Amino acid sequence: MPNIFQRLSRERPVEEKTQQQPREQAGVLLAWLDKWPKSVLTLKDLRNFSPRSIRDKETAIRAAQILTAHGWLSQLEPHRWKIIRQPLTPTSSQ
Repeated sequence: MPNIFQRLSRERPVEEKTQQQPREQAGVLLAWLDKWPKSVLTLKDLRNFSPRSIRDKETAIRAAQILTAHGWLSQLEPHRWKIIRQPLTPTSSQ
């Protein structure tokens, strides 16, 4: 005969911890970069000041690599990037 704890655990749905995909993490980083006042970003900055979901070393590096591939960051040194700030609307030269 099952005890009370076994019966209760049988009825409870198992919750799986959802992990963000790398593209979602890059999107979170990109949104945060809009508020970052400096023009250079380091891994130390990411680990200390970025949103909590991307403070892990591997996650932060992966998100920065994705943004580098899409032209939002330019790698200066290992674990150091220059932020490419692009205007929202194209400027026309007259």
